[in-house]
Amino acid sequence: MTSWIDYWNSDHPIYVNQRHLMLHYRGIARDIADLIAEPDAVVLDYGCGEALSADLVAARSRRLLLVDSAPTIRDKLAQRFADNRTIHVLAPEEVATLATGSLDLVIVHSVAQYLGKGDFMTLLTELAGKLKPGGSLIVGDVLPNGLSPIEDVKALLAFGWQGGFLIPALVGLVRTALSDYRKVRGELGLTHYDEAEMLAVLEKAGLTARRLEKNLGHNQARMAFGAVKFRDEA
Repeated sequence: MTSWIDYWNSDHPIYVNQRHLMLHYRGIARDIADLIAEPDAVVLDYGCGEALSADLVAARSRRLLLVDSAPTIRDKLAQRFADNRTIHVLAPEEVATLATGSLDLVIVHSVAQYLGKGDFMTLLTELAGKLKPGGSLIVGDVLPNGLSPIEDVKALLAFGWQGGFLIPALVGLVRTALSDYRKVRGELGLTHYDEAEMLAVLEKAGLTARRLEKNLGHNQARMAFGAVKFRDEA
């Protein structure tokens, strides 16, 4: 496995069953939808994954752009939302073709940990350039320094209890432990940030940033940040 893109483009054991997958994406979609203030908003979800409930976000938007690096995921998205004229599926390289200042809201959820810090800084700078003055960028699922994998286990089990898939969650943890995920994680690593560091990264990208009280989705051991693009001075 040469990159995390290769991993997500393959079959993997991260989701323990279909219910886990569905509830995971439904929760994130609801949290994103709650962030949309205007019905004519143009929203970009970078690193969206399978985005099973993207229609909930699209219903609150004028246009929803779903961006993912994995070709197999993009193919699934294009098929799933082929009849939804609000939703458009893009490859990462197509983001560069978007007009400067054309986006109202950008979501970058569960992406920071899979990129090196230099690459993530480059990505945020590009995305910030596509925001309208006063537009917002949300970075979610950021791994804090010192976060133990045990916290992810606890979050999954709590989610499984609440969502009615506790037994499959327990079985899934064993399956993941026996899969190549641990090897891939050891080879590729995950990137961690402390709060001050992520705030500084967002400020450097030209955004006014703060840590949010709640992460998107169910795992509250991870951090989320909200940032607003500077308005041009009159």
